Amino acid sequence: MACGYLKTKKVSLCDLSSVPEDLSLEERDELSNIRRRKRELLDDIERLKFEIAEVMTEIEQLTCVGESKITQRNKQIAMGRKKFNMDPKKVFSAFGGFLLENDLLQHTPEDISQFLYKGEGLNKTVIGDYLGERDEFNLDVLQAFVELHEFADLNLVQALRQFLWSFRLPGEAQKIDRMMEAFASRYCGCNPGVFQSTDTCYVLSFAIIMLNTSLHNPNVRDKPPVERFISMNRGINEGGDLPEELLRNLFDSIKNEPFKIPEDDGNDLTHTFFNPDREGWLLKLGKTQGPSYYSI
Repeated sequence: MACGYLKTKKVSLCDLSSVPEDLSLEERDELSNIRRRKRELLDDIERLKFEIAEVMTEIEQLTCVGESKITQRNKQIAMGRKKFNMDPKKVFSAFGGFLLENDLLQHTPEDISQFLYKGEGLNKTVIGDYLGERDEFNLDVLQAFVELHEFADLNLVQALRQFLWSFRLPGEAQKIDRMMEAFASRYCGCNPGVFQSTDTCYVLSFAIIMLNTSLHNPNVRDKPPVERFISMNRGINEGGDLPEELLRNLFDSIKNEPFKIPEDDGNDLTHTFFNPDREGWLLKLGKTQGPSYYSI
C-alpha cells in the first residue's frame, strides 16, 4: 500500500535519498521507515554473504585435506603393491612391513587375505608363492584366502576355474600340495555329500588339472579319451567309483574350455605339469593317494 502510494507521488525506492516536498508528515515517517528497513536488509544480505563465504572456505579446506589424505593413502597402497610384487615377505613382516607401518593393513590373516583376494595391481605369481609358504602365519592366510571363495553349487571344474584365477599356481610341488589341500577342504565344506572325503576331491582336482594339460598342451600328442579319464579315476572315492556322468561332465567342460589363467608371465595351465620334476611328483602322489595319472 505504502509503496504503491509513494509511487503515485513519483518516489522511487531506488532513490530515497531525497524527500519530495509535497509529502505529509505521516508519509515522511513511512518513507524513513522504508529506508531504515532497506539498510537493515542490505546489512543482513552482506552478513549472510560473508558467512556463506566463510562456510565455503571451510568446506574447500576440509575437502582438500580429505582429498589429500585419500591421495596419500592411494599412493601408499600403490607403493605397497609394488613392494609386494618385488618382495612379499618384507611387505607383510610384522615389524617392518611397509603396509603395516603405514596403517594400511593389520597384521592378521583376514586383512592380508582380503588384500590378496582383491588382487588389484598384484602379481598373481607372487600371490601364489606367498600363499604356498609353509610358515604358520602363511598357512593361516591361505586358509582365510580360500574361505573368501564361495564354491556352493559349483561343480569341481567351475570351482577350480574360480580358484585358479585368483593366483598362479607356484612351481614348487609342496606349495601346490598345500594349496590344493586347502581348496579341497573348502570345496567339500561348501558342497557336503558330493565326495566321500576331501582326499577324493584333492585327487580328482589334480586329475582335472593334468587332464587340462593333456588335452590342450600342443606337445602332448596322445589326447586321452573320456573313457581313459573315467578309468584313471576308478576307486578314488574311498575305494568306490564316482558317478560316470559326473566324470563325463568334468571331462567335457575341460575339453571344451581350458583353464584361463591371469597373464603375469606368459605361462598357462597347459604347461603347469609339463616338466619332469612335477610329473614325477604327481605320479608318485597318484600311487599313494589313488590311481596313477596320465604320463605326460
